[in-house]
Amino acid sequence: MSTTFNLKASKAMRTMNGPGAILRQKVNERRALLVAGAANALAARVIEEEGFEAVYLTGAGVTNTFYGMPDLGFVTLTDLALHTAAMRDAVALPIIVDADTGFGNELNAYHTVRTLERAGANAVQLEDQSLPKKCGHFNDKSVIPAVEAASKIKAAVDARISDDFLIIARTDAAAVEGFDAALDRARMYIESGADITFVEAPARVEDLRRIPQALSVPQLVNVVIGGKTPTLGLDEFSRLGYGLVLYANASLQGAVLGMQRALRQLKLTGRLDEDSDLVATFEDRQRMVKKDYFDVLASKSRF
Repeated sequence: MSTTFNLKASKAMRTMNGPGAILRQKVNERRALLVAGAANALAARVIEEEGFEAVYLTGAGVTNTFYGMPDLGFVTLTDLALHTAAMRDAVALPIIVDADTGFGNELNAYHTVRTLERAGANAVQLEDQSLPKKCGHFNDKSVIPAVEAASKIKAAVDARISDDFLIIARTDAAAVEGFDAALDRARMYIESGADITFVEAPARVEDLRRIPQALSVPQLVNVVIGGKTPTLGLDEFSRLGYGLVLYANASLQGAVLGMQRALRQLKLTGRLDEDSDLVATFEDRQRMVKKDYFDVLASKSRF
């Protein structure tokens, strides 16, 4: 893609202590940085409070919670930009955004990166599925030609303003063309400028072990609870040399179970109290949304 519109004069935006630089450094350590996914800003704040070092805005989570629909390509760039901006305002953590396929061709991928970086993202993940895309752990996926996907990665690299904005290239080809073909695609995406690659849904432990040795850039592994990929311990992922270990929807699955348990008890008994161990306290809920901070703002004369 032409670099005519690439505003590299804005490299002054780079800050060595900014979230993007911190994320790049941590990923390059290849110590299996544990990342939790969030479907909204409140979940991101819980993740930050629990001590995680980065947060992942999950497209599946946004689709599930915002629309009550499955991860079948319903989320839009506007949805992601709004959630990214809200999340950026809520937490100081580096934010990785699941941008699905980039919402079209190379021009769309370029626009997606520009939009999400402007909204506050520090990394964007793009995948090589054909439309309509599906959750990586669903059946009957299909992928676009590797050359086309590589061209979209080049466009994404060209679009970023900060050198510390990371491009994560995901391939779903293992389920369609085979594991070796997926590795070949990942190598092509690395040649196109991807900072991290992500071979989705490897089905065997042997495949998980091969990925970091076969590819030259840091790798992301996606642990889907109940999905197709075997679950290893964080220590083992670290020994294997993964850059990122992602639990994209652990918080969402935990929240669904928590809601079910609390509401089941309410329906059964007709009441629910703070000391039930089924709900956060009123105080804790207000603390999570920083009510004290807004009380201070409201007391100032400027309002």
